[in-house]
Amino acid sequence: MAKGYVVVRAEVQDRADRAPFDYWYATDHMPWAIRVFGARRGWRCWSRSDPAVHYAFYEFADLDEAQRATAAEKIAPLVADFDRVWGNRVPRRREILEVVQETSTT
Repeated sequence: MAKGYVVVRAEVQDRADRAPFDYWYATDHMPWAIRVFGARRGWRCWSRSDPAVHYAFYEFADLDEAQRATAAEKIAPLVADFDRVWGNRVPRRREILEVVQETSTT
């Protein structure tokens, strides 16, 4: 089975929010999300094409795990906390991705 991923794309438009958002995501939200989701691992990136855009990736053994991880009852506390802290200042959207090809040079 192919690995599955949950990707969250957030837009932190106000420059003044970026450092606090980065700290909060690193120390609070991502560790909690990994536990709640049961993800194998997670990592984050800031876009160099658009400095306001932040991506968080969560890896799962397969697509079914990724879909179960984002079931409404599981994700609701994370969504509520995000909304409590950032309100409508940081819009985001989630995507569930399935790996269809992996290649390497080795």
